[in-house]
Amino acid sequence: MRPDELEGAVRETLSRQVALARPLGADPAGQAIRRASRIRRRRTTAGLALAAVATVLLSAGMAQLGAETGRDGTPIVVIGDPDPSIGPIRTASVPGLDPSPGASAAQLASETLVNADGRRLVLPDVGPAERAQLLPGGGGWLVVSTPTNAGRSLWVVQDDGLVQVLLAGAGPIVLAPDSRQVAWRDGPDLLVAGVVGTQLIGAARTPAPADAEPVRFVGDSVLVRLDPTNAGHTLWRPAAGQLPVAVDQQSLNVYGTLPDGRLVGQIATTRPGKTCLAVLDPTHLHPTQTGCGPDLSQDGVGGVSTDGRWLLVNGRVGKASAALLVDLWRLGPSTTAVAAGPPMTGSIVWSDGSRASYLDGTGDLVRVDVGRVRAGKPASPAPVPGVPAGDRPVLVTNF
Repeated sequence: MRPDELEGAVRETLSRQVALARPLGADPAGQAIRRASRIRRRRTTAGLALAAVATVLLSAGMAQLGAETGRDGTPIVVIGDPDPSIGPIRTASVPGLDPSPGASAAQLASETLVNADGRRLVLPDVGPAERAQLLPGGGGWLVVSTPTNAGRSLWVVQDDGLVQVLLAGAGPIVLAPDSRQVAWRDGPDLLVAGVVGTQLIGAARTPAPADAEPVRFVGDSVLVRLDPTNAGHTLWRPAAGQLPVAVDQQSLNVYGTLPDGRLVGQIATTRPGKTCLAVLDPTHLHPTQTGCGPDLSQDGVGGVSTDGRWLLVNGRVGKASAALLVDLWRLGPSTTAVAAGPPMTGSIVWSDGSRASYLDGTGDLVRVDVGRVRAGKPASPAPVPGVPAGDRPVLVTNF
């Protein structure tokens, strides 16, 4: 073969090799593209699955909420974040407060909690209060605000100084005696919920007449006054559903509960302006026993002793207004009452079966001793030390 022919054959072979496109043994770009495609497909599949699960959970949650509340509506519950800048509640001694034996009352004065033994606790970041109760098991307080144009608020104030808002913009708020439940008005509805820690759980809701208000807890039921200007209450059992159609048309006010569960209240009579005391059955609020002797006011302020024997209630002796002491064990046609002190405002706290505390119209503390009152020595008011001028204390249980 001539040299020129050999050179031509080599060039032809090289040209064919260059023209033939052979795949590389390793293709990084292709591998990256294929890997990205697989990841995208997996993410799409997982996203669809998570979306389906979330939809199922959300639907179940909505169904549960609907079952618990009884109707749709915007919830009024506000779970407030605690303010970590607030330090522990400070304690100090309040001089000049003369505790009486067995006293267990305390006063919430502006932002200060003062007990009858002279210990004071400062409650930071809590506005004007109307009522306060110990949390279940202690550790803090449930505090109900005074009414404002925006409604009422319910706070939790813990021992370490943290303050949280449980309710805001609510209507009248009622706390169970053990602080484990709360009932309130929200627009056209009444609601009730359990108090666990710093949260409200298991809310139930029912439509209510325009003027209906929760008054107090009777066991797990809520006593509801349908019209503050007229007689008539009903018992709402949240577990049973809506407000019952049948209502009592005679009861005006309910002051407390006897050890056997019956209620002590005030009922209207056929005589204009005349009312009577009555023991009411806790199921239908029917009077089972009445006493029509004392001249009672209709402001609804009153409280029953822990043993169920004594009632402190506002009324009149002659033409003078006063707190009256009534012996419920002698309730009947000859029921009488004796003056126990100046008229009461707010809550009445019975420390035992014979001693009670309340605040008069000026915010002074009145301590009632049943034995002394029965001996013709009504209680006298005394200023609460440490309360700034213009501030009104609120009577709460001991801490």
